[in-house]
Amino acid sequence: MSNHKQVGIWMDSTEAVIAGREHLHQGDYELIGHVAGEHAPANSSEKTANNHAKALQVKFFKDIASHVPNMVEVHVTGTGKVQEQFINYLAETAQFKNVKTSESTSNKMSDEKLLEFLLGHK
Repeated sequence: MSNHKQVGIWMDSTEAVIAGREHLHQGDYELIGHVAGEHAPANSSEKTANNHAKALQVKFFKDIASHVPNMVEVHVTGTGKVQEQFINYLAETAQFKNVKTSESTSNKMSDEKLLEFLLGHK
């Protein structure tokens, strides 16, 4: 569990890197953790495959959020549409519905580059 109030997350559909700082708008970010999502196995039923993929995505989002239960602000960056889906997940979850969110698109970056990016983002 983390006391980080301001959080930055780089994510794509299969992995996430989480960084945070304890005070809003001051101090350095520190790496909190990495989360790897699971891939849905092949399935002959499209409906079953879809449901399994959605369940795995929710599990992935819960794993990310469990690293920062006290966040007040979060900036989500990465590739694809998964950032928007994660922000929607937060808005629909009672614990996180009041979290201030922002998003951007970026290519994969190293942990150090993510920390630099977040400091420049404010």
